[in-house]
Amino acid sequence: MNKMLLLLISFSLSAQVSKIEPPFWWEDMHDSSLMITLYGDDLAAYKVKSKSLKITDVVRLENENYLFVYVDLANTKAGNYELTLHHNNKESVTIPYTINNRREGSALRQGYTSADFIYLIMPDRFANGNPANDAHPELNEKPNRKDPWGRHGGDLQGVIDHLDYIEDLGVTAIWNTPVVEDNDPKGSYHMYAASDVYQIDRRFGTNETYKKLSSEMRKRDMKLIMDYVVNHWSLEHYMIKDLPSSDWINQWESFTPSSHAKEIFTDPYAAEIDKKEMVDGWFVESMPDLNQKQPQLLKYLTQNAIWWIEYADLSGFRVDTYPYNSRDEVTAWSKAIMDEYPNFSIVAESWVMNPVHLSYWQKDSPIAALDGFNSHVTHVKDFALYGAVHQIFNEETPWWDQKMNKIYKVFQNDFLYANPDNLMVFLENHDTTRINEITPDFGDYKIVTTLMATVRGTPQTYYGTEIGMRGLKENGDADLRRDFPGGWQEDTRSAFIASERTERENRYYDFTSKLFNWRKNEPVIHHGKTMHFSPKNEVYTYFRYTKDKTIMVVLNANKEAQTVSFSRFGERIGNTKSGKEVFTDEIISFTKPIAVPAKSIKIISFNTPEL
Repeated sequence: MNKMLLLLISFSLSAQVSKIEPPFWWEDMHDSSLMITLYGDDLAAYKVKSKSLKITDVVRLENENYLFVYVDLANTKAGNYELTLHHNNKESVTIPYTINNRREGSALRQGYTSADFIYLIMPDRFANGNPANDAHPELNEKPNRKDPWGRHGGDLQGVIDHLDYIEDLGVTAIWNTPVVEDNDPKGSYHMYAASDVYQIDRRFGTNETYKKLSSEMRKRDMKLIMDYVVNHWSLEHYMIKDLPSSDWINQWESFTPSSHAKEIFTDPYAAEIDKKEMVDGWFVESMPDLNQKQPQLLKYLTQNAIWWIEYADLSGFRVDTYPYNSRDEVTAWSKAIMDEYPNFSIVAESWVMNPVHLSYWQKDSPIAALDGFNSHVTHVKDFALYGAVHQIFNEETPWWDQKMNKIYKVFQNDFLYANPDNLMVFLENHDTTRINEITPDFGDYKIVTTLMATVRGTPQTYYGTEIGMRGLKENGDADLRRDFPGGWQEDTRSAFIASERTERENRYYDFTSKLFNWRKNEPVIHHGKTMHFSPKNEVYTYFRYTKDKTIMVVLNANKEAQTVSFSRFGERIGNTKSGKEVFTDEIISFTKPIAVPAKSIKIISFNTPEL
């Protein structure tokens, strides 16, 4: 650990307020208490008064450069206000502060649901819409597209410029990896070490650019999801360089990494030191671990999250490294957000493969209830299904355990979740080997993508997967984060344009877009019930159904064609004589067996019979 972090420095200089956070706020919020953080030289020596704002408390910590001013906005209307800092021996300082009107219907904004299809983008590697902002004089790292670990210049304007492409794919929501400033001197393109949580990284654009992205998406009925990090910041953050208090971060005698024992909250035999190392240990040496138990920090993090929701009209968060936080405090953080926006969505990244441990972090979890705990997180990422898919295509499966049987068993555990529809289903992300490495055969890609698109939950894909992009974890994270072809002016061709895609890229894109555009208009897939049948000869069959409509999905992962008899599925087919295959419009007779080609799929639609 940098020993300078242990030093809390105060200066006896004239007051100069260099930071006011949040920079502004809104009237009529659910929680009327606002904490205004003031940072500057020797501010703790000043008294704070206001003729128009109701100050309820002023907190001074060890570092005399900070003032935390609590105001009650219960009866405060939108308008311009002032705080005044008084000092016996120095000139008073007047600080203007604005309270804005809220967007109509803001509190009832709708989060992402199982009706959505989420597209994950790493902005630096997607498209460079504004080359003029590739570098910034106040930010350390400059662009170098030849460096796999360097910044490549992709930005938010690049995302805006290609919304037509994304929408045509059937996408209804975009999750960008973090976009707030990361001023690390090296490897900052990944953006998970924030140096300013109120500022969009200026190499991506401005706060207004981010707001524009959200607005342009709203015009298309699309939702914007922010990747939020509660657990850690960068060494470059001003509150890390000049700690408000010694307990602002979790400090050790020497650098102590997290144990990464993410299952520890459900471990009945867990040692306290292991819990402490898990929660208080640093993720990496360059990312100081935040102590959410510090009350001003927790309030700061909570307000920052709400500020971005209100400012940028967000629909959801993906929360990084969720189990690494102090459990009760991060739960309070989530609850405050959900109290403010009851229909908002938060998905927790809990990278564990066992549904027991995944369930723990979902609201109303029957597993967490055994511990007397209840999260306020609406969604969890389905790492159990992700793990099963990667396992069966990476390993030889013994004769007694079929590949598709491992998939089948994942869904047998859905009783562990309070709401299986609130799982985010994915095959890969920016930290994993790309699915097109795991399933290089196009038939296998069709099988696992159809699986993701037709089971319960909200599907999430990763930019470039739809054109067959590949990347291997063993080659380093940069290989998973290749530039999208055509995102830069100097690129020789653009995979955003069908005529410039290769034959292989178009084969992937055409299948993926057809599948997810069909899904977009199928409520039975979004909200229907599920019945599945144990796989036979690597053929997995399941049904999604409502009282009016049924979708039958047949996935043949066998290397050979298989004959499927419909008589086995009488519980769902009843006396129905036929259905229509959704991709080919072929009429499928249920009165006789059909041949399903090797490594292929069939999606059959029919009216739900009376059973």
